[in-house]
Amino acid sequence: MSIDLTLASQFMTTHARVLDCRRFEVLTTGTGQEAVIRGLDAYRNPDGGYGWGLEPDLRAAESQPAGALHALEALVTAVPARSPHTVALLDWLQSATLPDGGLPFALPIADPSGCAPFWAQTDPSESSIQITAAVAAQAHLLARTDATVRDHPWLSTATRYCFDAIRDMDAPPSAYVLSFALQLLDAACGSETAGLINHLSRFVPADGAVPVAGGAEGETLHLLDIAPFPGHPVRRLLDGRAVAADLDRLAESQCSDGGWPVDFTSYSAAAPLEWRGHATVRAVEVLRANGR
Repeated sequence: MSIDLTLASQFMTTHARVLDCRRFEVLTTGTGQEAVIRGLDAYRNPDGGYGWGLEPDLRAAESQPAGALHALEALVTAVPARSPHTVALLDWLQSATLPDGGLPFALPIADPSGCAPFWAQTDPSESSIQITAAVAAQAHLLARTDATVRDHPWLSTATRYCFDAIRDMDAPPSAYVLSFALQLLDAACGSETAGLINHLSRFVPADGAVPVAGGAEGETLHLLDIAPFPGHPVRRLLDGRAVAADLDRLAESQCSDGGWPVDFTSYSAAAPLEWRGHATVRAVEVLRANGR
């Protein structure tokens, strides 16, 4: 099944924030990379980190690890354009890293308006494999084209923390931890990753669908959330028929308004629209990368 890119473009124009519209432009036209860099600057703080609702369910102004995640995601989209602030972001991540090498799930929030409880109520003194793996995965993708990222000490510190935590997983991790851990291993591609991928593969169902415990009704991470791109190590562990079925599922999920839905709860009036714009960019990126 093919998707309707014209309708998707109309959806982005009428629903999505400017940053995601610019990312969509890069994915569909191959132009506009510098505009992504400029759009990202609106979320940047003087300390080098990113906040201001760059993570749609964490609308606080303060720099946050989740803000860094989405900033790096945008920087990956913008390649080969580069931000002059990338090293400052990595320096900020290093300053936020706890002694064991991990990032806290979130840092203290002065005004929790519009912030999901799981962001506002977390313990900032405790490292989170979920957010550390998510941020490090995007950093490794960016490091493929940017030596300043590849050689920054924060990336090796965070990667070591994640690899050690993954090696110690003896019980099925939560859906998001599993997804981000496998995305990190896919992106890092080092001498340790093959064994760690095999270690986690026993927790991946045949169809790749992992329900989110404690999430909204029906909230599920799918095969393409775990292994979105062809030719990567994690994808090679999965049955080709399951991959094809999930590509069909994703393509068929395009809504009549042209965008893609999200199946999780949001915590402000703005967040659902912003998440749908983000989800639409991701769906188009994954489907096009897989020849759909």
